Amino acid sequence: MIKFGVAGNPEDFYNRGLKASEQMPAYLDEFGLEAYEYQCSRGVRVSDKKAQLLKEQSEKYGIALSVHAPYFISLSTEEEEKRRKSIQYITDTATAAKKMGADRVIVHTGSVLKLERSKAMENVHETMKLALHELDKLELSDIAICPETMGKINQLGNSEEVISLCKLDARMLPTIDFGHLYCRNLGSIRTRQHWKEELEKYLDALGYDRMKHFHSDFSKMEYTEKGGEKRHVTFADQEYGPEFEEVAGALIDLNLEPRIICESAGTQSQDARAMKQMYLDLSKL
Repeated sequence: MIKFGVAGNPEDFYNRGLKASEQMPAYLDEFGLEAYEYQCSRGVRVSDKKAQLLKEQSEKYGIALSVHAPYFISLSTEEEEKRRKSIQYITDTATAAKKMGADRVIVHTGSVLKLERSKAMENVHETMKLALHELDKLELSDIAICPETMGKINQLGNSEEVISLCKLDARMLPTIDFGHLYCRNLGSIRTRQHWKEELEKYLDALGYDRMKHFHSDFSKMEYTEKGGEKRHVTFADQEYGPEFEEVAGALIDLNLEPRIICESAGTQSQDARAMKQMYLDLSKL
């Protein structure tokens, strides 16, 4: 079943006087949502008590959990200390995910730096292999590692690069960020047919069984012609894309049921609910 949810805690959550992430499952249930992506983007600092409470509440309300690993992971680095730390961030995030009952860890691959792009990706593959080995040693091989497509042109993480990473191991599942792909391709991927063709790249490479419930992010985004991604906006902003109806149509055409995490700027819960309704309306046609 397709699941809709949010990344982090929306402004409305705090406006209601709520503060703790373990209150999110009940909050999301009010919106008819089914997924929550806990953010460890600035470091993995999750107490055992918080993890257990979040697990209990998520199970109570039927919320599927994922965890975003720290942003400062750099899988492409040639500095041994930074590589070691990046591997540690992945294993620490997976350990936290296990404790809270999450089944997916979302990872950024890093930038090209001053390397040739092919050499940077070679480094990414090698670092990820080492990380997967460490996860096996820690008995965390049941946690899916989900490399994310990125929105800035100088970042690693176009569709081909994410697919190549996912081919390393069966536990790798792509995080297809539709807003990011829209930005890094300067708005050229925008129609139902465009998104269908983009998703077919993944299906051809990874197979339907693996792709049926892939991980994904969505938000409308502003981009620049030179750099790609600039900022996340909300559904109220009519100037920027992509349009979720076009993405939803492609998902329906291909019979895909991903977990879709809304990353709108502060209005995640309202926009995720709108996305779910758009999908349901289209699926009835």
